[in-house]
Amino acid sequence: MRHSTVLIIPAYREAGRVGDVVRAVRRLDLGLDVLVVDDGSPDDTAEQARSAGARVISHPYNLGYGSALHTGYCHAWRYGYQRVLQMDADGQHDATMLPRLMDALDQGADVVLGSRYLEGEPPPSSLARRIGTGLFAKIATLWIGKRITDPTSGFQGLSRRALETVVNDAFPEDYPDCDVLVLHHRAGLRLQEVPTRMHARKGGLSMHRGTRIAYYGYKMLLTLLLLPVRRSTPSRKPDTVARWT
Repeated sequence: MRHSTVLIIPAYREAGRVGDVVRAVRRLDLGLDVLVVDDGSPDDTAEQARSAGARVISHPYNLGYGSALHTGYCHAWRYGYQRVLQMDADGQHDATMLPRLMDALDQGADVVLGSRYLEGEPPPSSLARRIGTGLFAKIATLWIGKRITDPTSGFQGLSRRALETVVNDAFPEDYPDCDVLVLHHRAGLRLQEVPTRMHARKGGLSMHRGTRIAYYGYKMLLTLLLLPVRRSTPSRKPDTVARWT
Protein backbone atom coordinates (compact mmCIF):
# COMPACT_ATOMS: atom_id res chain seq x y z
CA MET A 1 0.00 0.00 0.00
CA ARG A 2 2.99 2.33 0.28
CA HIS A 3 2.77 3.25 -3.39
CA SER A 4 -0.50 5.04 -2.54
CA THR A 5 1.09 7.24 0.12
CA VAL A 6 1.82 10.94 -0.27
CA LEU A 7 4.17 13.00 1.88
CA ILE A 8 2.97 16.56 2.43
CA ILE A 9 5.54 19.24 3.27
CA PRO A 10 4.03 22.67 4.04
CA ALA A 11 6.59 25.39 3.44
CA TYR A 12 6.86 29.15 3.87
CA ARG A 13 10.10 31.01 3.20
CA GLU A 14 12.15 27.80 3.36
CA ALA A 15 14.57 28.47 0.49
CA GLY A 16 17.93 26.94 1.37
CA ARG A 17 16.29 24.16 3.38
CA VAL A 18 13.31 22.65 1.57
CA GLY A 19 15.42 21.26 -1.27
CA ASP A 20 17.62 19.35 1.18
CA VAL A 21 14.54 17.96 2.92
CA VAL A 22 13.02 16.71 -0.35
CA ARG A 23 16.32 15.15 -1.47
CA ALA A 24 16.73 13.39 1.88
CA VAL A 25 13.29 11.82 1.46
CA ARG A 26 13.91 10.78 -2.13
CA ARG A 27 17.24 9.14 -1.24
CA LEU A 28 15.34 6.74 1.04
CA ASP A 29 13.39 5.38 -1.95
CA LEU A 30 10.26 4.67 0.09
CA GLY A 31 7.92 4.81 -2.89
CA LEU A 32 6.30 8.03 -1.72
CA ASP A 33 4.89 10.86 -3.77
CA VAL A 34 6.31 14.10 -2.35
CA LEU A 35 4.09 17.19 -2.36
CA VAL A 36 5.36 20.57 -1.18
CA VAL A 37 2.67 23.15 -0.49
CA ASP A 38 4.31 26.54 -0.84
CA ASP A 39 2.31 28.96 1.28
CA GLY A 40 2.92 32.09 -0.77
CA SER A 41 6.66 32.32 -0.13
CA PRO A 42 8.34 35.48 -1.49
CA ASP A 43 11.63 33.57 -1.98
CA ASP A 44 12.65 30.55 -4.09
CA THR A 45 10.96 27.91 -1.90
CA ALA A 46 8.75 26.58 -4.71
CA GLU A 47 11.53 26.50 -7.30
CA GLN A 48 13.96 24.71 -5.00
CA ALA A 49 11.37 22.12 -4.00
CA ARG A 50 10.50 21.45 -7.63
CA SER A 51 14.16 21.17 -8.62
CA ALA A 52 14.69 18.61 -5.85
CA GLY A 53 11.97 16.40 -7.33
CA ALA A 54 8.79 17.35 -5.45
CA ARG A 55 5.43 18.22 -6.90
CA VAL A 56 4.57 21.77 -5.82
CA ILE A 57 1.27 23.52 -5.17
CA SER A 58 1.66 27.24 -4.49
CA HIS A 59 -0.75 29.55 -2.67
CA PRO A 60 -0.95 33.02 -4.25
CA TYR A 61 -0.18 34.57 -0.85
CA ASN A 62 0.50 33.46 2.71
CA LEU A 63 -2.57 31.77 4.23
CA GLY A 64 -1.10 30.04 7.28
CA TYR A 65 0.38 26.69 8.21
CA GLY A 66 -3.01 25.04 8.70
CA SER A 67 -4.21 26.23 5.31
CA ALA A 68 -1.10 24.78 3.66
CA LEU A 69 -1.72 21.43 5.32
CA HIS A 70 -5.39 21.55 4.35
CA THR A 71 -4.50 22.15 0.70
CA GLY A 72 -2.29 19.05 0.86
CA TYR A 73 -5.02 17.00 2.53
CA CYS A 74 -7.59 17.99 -0.09
CA HIS A 75 -5.15 17.07 -2.85
CA ALA A 76 -4.55 13.68 -1.22
CA TRP A 77 -8.28 13.04 -0.83
CA ARG A 78 -9.14 14.12 -4.36
CA TYR A 79 -6.47 11.91 -5.93
CA GLY A 80 -7.33 8.83 -3.88
CA TYR A 81 -4.26 8.46 -1.67
CA GLN A 82 -4.82 5.89 1.05
CA ARG A 83 -2.30 7.36 3.49
CA VAL A 84 -0.71 10.73 4.17
CA LEU A 85 2.56 11.52 5.86
CA GLN A 86 3.56 15.04 6.80
CA MET A 87 6.76 16.72 7.89
CA ASP A 88 8.15 20.25 8.12
CA ALA A 89 10.36 21.91 5.51
CA ASP A 90 12.88 23.43 7.91
CA GLY A 91 15.02 20.34 8.55
CA GLN A 92 13.73 19.62 12.08
CA HIS A 93 12.20 16.29 11.14
CA ASP A 94 14.54 13.42 10.35
CA ALA A 95 13.50 11.76 7.08
CA THR A 96 14.94 8.43 8.21
CA MET A 97 12.13 8.32 10.80
CA LEU A 98 9.41 8.18 8.11
CA PRO A 99 9.38 4.33 8.06
CA ARG A 100 8.33 4.41 11.72
CA LEU A 101 5.21 6.34 10.79
CA MET A 102 4.55 3.97 7.89
CA ASP A 103 5.03 0.85 10.02
CA ALA A 104 2.53 2.12 12.60
CA LEU A 105 -0.01 2.77 9.83
CA ASP A 106 0.70 -0.75 8.49
CA GLN A 107 -0.18 -2.10 11.93
CA GLY A 108 -3.60 -0.43 11.99
CA ALA A 109 -3.14 3.02 13.49
CA ASP A 110 -5.19 5.83 11.93
CA VAL A 111 -3.17 8.74 13.32
CA VAL A 112 0.53 8.36 14.06
CA LEU A 113 2.31 11.11 15.95
CA GLY A 114 6.09 11.30 15.91
CA SER A 115 7.22 12.29 19.41
CA ARG A 116 10.57 13.91 20.19
CA TYR A 117 10.12 13.03 23.88
CA LEU A 118 10.14 9.23 23.70
CA GLU A 119 13.70 8.61 22.54
CA GLY A 120 16.89 10.45 23.44
CA GLU A 121 17.13 14.17 24.10
CA PRO A 122 14.72 16.53 22.29
CA PRO A 123 16.17 19.54 20.47
CA PRO A 124 16.47 22.74 22.55
CA SER A 125 13.45 25.03 22.71
CA SER A 126 12.31 28.11 24.62
CA LEU A 127 10.89 27.91 28.14
CA ALA A 128 7.52 29.19 26.90
CA ARG A 129 7.43 26.51 24.21
CA ARG A 130 8.26 23.76 26.73
CA ILE A 131 5.57 24.98 29.15
CA GLY A 132 2.99 25.14 26.38
CA THR A 133 3.84 21.71 25.06
CA GLY A 134 3.62 20.22 28.54
CA LEU A 135 0.26 21.87 29.24
CA PHE A 136 -1.35 20.74 25.99
CA ALA A 137 0.14 17.28 26.34
CA LYS A 138 -1.74 16.95 29.64
CA ILE A 139 -4.95 18.29 28.09
CA ALA A 140 -4.67 15.93 25.11
CA THR A 141 -4.00 13.01 27.43
CA LEU A 142 -7.13 13.80 29.45
CA TRP A 143 -9.30 14.20 26.34
CA ILE A 144 -8.03 11.14 24.53
CA GLY A 145 -7.59 8.80 27.50
CA LYS A 146 -4.06 7.73 26.62
CA ARG A 147 -0.68 9.35 27.14
CA ILE A 148 0.25 11.97 24.54
CA THR A 149 3.71 13.50 24.92
CA ASP A 150 4.11 15.69 21.83
CA PRO A 151 0.77 17.17 20.72
CA THR A 152 2.41 19.97 18.70
CA SER A 153 4.42 17.59 16.51
CA GLY A 154 4.05 18.21 12.77
CA PHE A 155 5.61 14.82 12.00
CA GLN A 156 2.54 12.65 11.45
CA GLY A 157 0.92 9.88 9.47
CA LEU A 158 -2.80 9.61 8.62
CA SER A 159 -4.89 6.78 7.27
CA ARG A 160 -7.64 7.37 4.70
CA ARG A 161 -10.17 7.34 7.55
CA ALA A 162 -8.22 10.03 9.39
CA LEU A 163 -7.88 12.04 6.20
CA GLU A 164 -11.66 12.17 5.94
CA THR A 165 -11.88 13.96 9.30
CA VAL A 166 -9.62 16.83 8.20
CA VAL A 167 -10.86 17.41 4.64
CA ASN A 168 -13.54 19.91 5.61
CA ASP A 169 -13.94 23.63 6.14
CA ALA A 170 -13.63 23.28 9.92
CA PHE A 171 -9.89 22.59 9.77
CA PRO A 172 -7.94 25.37 11.56
CA GLU A 173 -6.07 27.67 9.19
CA ASP A 174 -3.27 28.60 11.60
CA TYR A 175 -2.44 26.14 14.40
CA PRO A 176 -3.74 22.59 13.86
CA ASP A 177 -2.37 20.81 16.92
CA CYS A 178 -4.00 19.42 20.05
CA ASP A 179 -7.55 20.28 18.91
CA VAL A 180 -7.19 18.19 15.75
CA LEU A 181 -5.93 15.21 17.75
CA VAL A 182 -9.03 15.45 19.94
CA LEU A 183 -11.26 15.58 16.85
CA HIS A 184 -9.56 12.43 15.53
CA HIS A 185 -10.25 10.72 18.85
CA ARG A 186 -13.89 11.80 18.87
CA ALA A 187 -14.25 10.34 15.37
CA GLY A 188 -13.31 6.94 16.79
CA LEU A 189 -9.86 6.78 15.22
CA ARG A 190 -6.89 4.93 16.68
CA LEU A 191 -4.07 7.28 17.73
CA GLN A 192 -0.52 6.14 18.37
CA GLU A 193 2.74 7.90 19.23
CA VAL A 194 6.08 6.60 17.99
CA PRO A 195 9.55 7.77 19.09
CA THR A 196 11.35 9.90 16.53
CA ARG A 197 14.53 11.93 16.40
CA MET A 198 14.21 15.62 15.69
CA HIS A 199 16.78 18.34 15.17
CA ALA A 200 17.03 22.04 15.91
CA ARG A 201 15.68 24.35 13.22
CA LYS A 202 18.16 25.06 10.46
CA GLY A 203 16.71 28.50 9.79
CA GLY A 204 13.47 30.08 8.69
CA LEU A 205 10.66 31.39 10.89
CA SER A 206 8.93 29.38 13.61
CA MET A 207 5.15 29.52 13.98
CA HIS A 208 5.64 29.67 17.75
CA ARG A 209 7.70 32.82 18.20
CA GLY A 210 7.39 36.10 20.06
CA THR A 211 3.85 37.19 20.84
CA ARG A 212 2.49 34.38 18.68
CA ILE A 213 3.14 31.97 21.55
CA ALA A 214 0.61 33.84 23.70
CA TYR A 215 -1.94 33.92 20.88
CA TYR A 216 -1.40 30.23 20.21
CA GLY A 217 -2.06 29.38 23.86
CA TYR A 218 -5.19 31.53 24.01
CA LYS A 219 -6.57 30.23 20.73
CA MET A 220 -5.89 26.58 21.53
CA LEU A 221 -7.46 26.77 24.99
CA LEU A 222 -10.55 28.48 23.59
CA THR A 223 -10.88 25.90 20.82
CA LEU A 224 -10.59 23.01 23.26
CA LEU A 225 -13.19 24.54 25.59
CA LEU A 226 -15.63 24.87 22.69
CA LEU A 227 -15.13 21.34 21.36
CA PRO A 228 -17.98 19.81 23.44
CA VAL A 229 -20.54 22.12 21.78
CA ARG A 230 -19.00 22.27 18.33
CA ARG A 231 -21.18 20.88 15.56
CA SER A 232 -20.59 20.14 11.88
CA THR A 233 -22.50 21.91 9.12
CA PRO A 234 -23.93 20.27 5.97
CA SER A 235 -21.22 21.94 3.87
CA ARG A 236 -18.44 20.21 5.79
CA LYS A 237 -18.31 17.12 3.62
CA PRO A 238 -14.99 15.82 2.29
CA ASP A 239 -16.01 15.50 -1.34
CA THR A 240 -17.53 18.98 -1.36
CA VAL A 241 -14.52 20.74 0.13
CA ALA A 242 -11.98 18.73 -1.89
CA ARG A 243 -13.58 19.92 -5.12
CA TRP A 244 -12.75 23.50 -4.17
CA THR A 245 -8.99 22.84 -4.30
